[in-house]
Amino acid sequence: MVLRELDARGFFSVPLTRYLCRRGSGEMEVRMKVGLVRHFEVECKLPGISNLVTPGQFQEWLHEYEMSDIIEGNIEPSAIIWEKCYSSDLPRALKTAQKIYSGQVVETKALRELVICPPTDRNIKLPVPLWLILGRMAWMLSHKSQIESKLLFEKRVKYILEELILKEDRNVLLVSHGFIMMFLRKELIKRGFIGPGFGRAKNGKIYVYEK
Repeated sequence: MVLRELDARGFFSVPLTRYLCRRGSGEMEVRMKVGLVRHFEVECKLPGISNLVTPGQFQEWLHEYEMSDIIEGNIEPSAIIWEKCYSSDLPRALKTAQKIYSGQVVETKALRELVICPPTDRNIKLPVPLWLILGRMAWMLSHKSQIESKLLFEKRVKYILEELILKEDRNVLLVSHGFIMMFLRKELIKRGFIGPGFGRAKNGKIYVYEK
């Protein structure tokens, strides 16, 4: 099998061929791979616990984080031929995808991170980390304050796999966000893929799942 040389960033762009695995009978079997990548770190930092903010100020910080530029990091060169790359259309993910993939990146809102809202509009002040925890808890409890319900979020994750990834039958790279990556991994494992576990995904690391 002939492989093209790695580009300057250590990644293949549009490939000429697929990776193959040899079966015991001597036949060649195509093995599909899905790579999950969390965006690079961002310039907008999480405020400390001594910095107290109102619900409105918390939402302002969330918007700043969403629009923040990335701090470009390093990714270990990959020998896998990624035939297609999907990315969240949020700036931090899209810029990461454009740095690590030399082919055309397909933007999609489906890979966006779950939106977290303050569970109350009362004029109380709390640290940003605590607002994030309370918002995530409110989402887990299906509180009306959250924009996207658990049911809709889980449907979105399944749509990504069933309509974007598994229909391709190709090696696909997904650049997205930490929380949604946990659910994407869970669905991949349910569908027979094998790959590493993670709690909080590292920024810029490719987690490879194979079937």
